[in-house]
Amino acid sequence: MKKVLKKVALVCLVGMIAMGSLMAQGRGEQAASGPKNQKPYNIAVIIKATDSDFWQYLLVGALNYAVEHPDVVKVTTYGPPSEADIDRQVTILENVISTNPDAIVISSTSSDATVPALEKAYAAGIKIITVDNKVNTDKVHTFLATDNVLGGSLAADKMVEYFKKNDIPTQGRKVAIVDAMAGVQVLTVRTNGFINRMKQIAPEIEIIAPRYVDNDILKAMNVTNDLITTHGDSLIGIFGNNNHSADGVARSVAERNLGNKIIVTAYDSDPEEVAAIKSGVVKAIMVQDPYGMGYKGVDFAVRAIEGATLPEYVDTGVVIVEQHNVNDSAVQGILDPFTMKKY
Repeated sequence: MKKVLKKVALVCLVGMIAMGSLMAQGRGEQAASGPKNQKPYNIAVIIKATDSDFWQYLLVGALNYAVEHPDVVKVTTYGPPSEADIDRQVTILENVISTNPDAIVISSTSSDATVPALEKAYAAGIKIITVDNKVNTDKVHTFLATDNVLGGSLAADKMVEYFKKNDIPTQGRKVAIVDAMAGVQVLTVRTNGFINRMKQIAPEIEIIAPRYVDNDILKAMNVTNDLITTHGDSLIGIFGNNNHSADGVARSVAERNLGNKIIVTAYDSDPEEVAAIKSGVVKAIMVQDPYGMGYKGVDFAVRAIEGATLPEYVDTGVVIVEQHNVNDSAVQGILDPFTMKKY
């Protein structure tokens, strides 16, 4: 996920949005701690990382909801600098809980590390909405996410489709997976979706064990270089399971001019991924709806505060973007939610 923020900005919409620090320790303005369950409701939104367009897209959705409903909510946003900063995210969550918000919308990097704090918040009457990554507790009010098994499966389908389009033989060949981080439930699920589908539709292909890159673009590029050097012409496909891993893969493949010999499919979207689609280096991206996760996450938080019964799981959808449809008006909002900012 391409770095677009080298320092964190504080956005204040007077009377509408109280936006807290995006840095790990939650410096700056904190969520108001007035009477609970009185409008405007105080809702904290905690993302996985501030260094990624993907998570900034989620914030656009959350903050747009606040702009549209200024008498209903005040939204405060937080997040560590990197998805690798799991301990910092836990600290942020604990600090947010101490401000006693009405609800927390969180994309937890770890399925386990945030559980004690989330269960504490739930017991205190704070409504908990989880997005993107499932946590291992039932003390949440709903979970909004992409069907990542489906998304991973679609990435495999598209890869095999492009093998055929490019007349690439598959017998005795290999595909690789550049995985953003080990032990992250959402990444594991989409990777398994890819692997299981590839085994089903192209059993003759060897699947190289996933290589992990700590959600670092340069590490992803270096790992891809190593995969290409090690496996040579037998390597015919690479799956990048998030935008940072995909960006690194695309850089390596582009530098070696292998775009039609190594088929790259990937997950998410950011400007670098979109550019790689347009150039043909990446053939297809499975695009989630982070804007919708943020917008709907706040909306479901409001519903929970007001006593509504919520579904256990909400599928936020996935869209396949390729060179032939990357410029279509129908996909522009999902590719670049910054164009929809209202603040």
